[in-house]
Amino acid sequence: MKAYGIDVSEWQGDINWSQVQTDFAVIRAGYGRSALQRDKKFTANYEGCNANNIPCGAYWYSYAVTPEDALLEEEACLEVIKGGKYAYPIYYDVEQPEHFALGKAGVSEIIRTFLNKLESCGYWAGLYMSAYYLSNYVEDDIRNRYSIWVAHHDVDSPDYYGSYGMWQRSSTGLVGGIAGNVDLDICYVDYPSEIRKACLNGFAAETTKYVELTIDGSTYAGELTLLI
Repeated sequence: MKAYGIDVSEWQGDINWSQVQTDFAVIRAGYGRSALQRDKKFTANYEGCNANNIPCGAYWYSYAVTPEDALLEEEACLEVIKGGKYAYPIYYDVEQPEHFALGKAGVSEIIRTFLNKLESCGYWAGLYMSAYYLSNYVEDDIRNRYSIWVAHHDVDSPDYYGSYGMWQRSSTGLVGGIAGNVDLDICYVDYPSEIRKACLNGFAAETTKYVELTIDGSTYAGELTLLI
């Protein structure tokens, strides 16, 4: 499958979600070690997606340089996204020069700390990075275990030898309802079905009931599935 989406943050300003035509959106929840660093437009963007039936995921921008920092960032992320339902993964956005100054083992330990904890709390965890740094600064156990969102713009395909579920292909997209440029993404995994089936990201188990309904003397019967 292919789904075509966007990712947004407060830098896109006030989005008119009723005019946005997209299969999905990934919205920035915040950054750093405190829930006070919530993205200023996170709530508006989350509510806009829900109101317009746009399935969404979220991402947290990292500044962590130690595993302890990464745990604080994970706790802040959880505080911001709690109570929501996310049909796409929750991604850890790692792209600061300070990360890569730590070397492959150092940055991998930060990523592993955040994603392991996020996953243990009932979320489908993923990692966002550029193709070059994914290939050269992330250890195999992380790239093989977690959903990968690779960034490589304005090319026919990302220069990344590993598997990935989503590709950020451009930072200069134009989309109705959004002023200025916006990131464009392609997703290759049916995350909404997989996440709901796994009861992650705020989704609970399906409940199926047999129902009968009589309308104008005619009776209709069948199973009704509710997704809580």
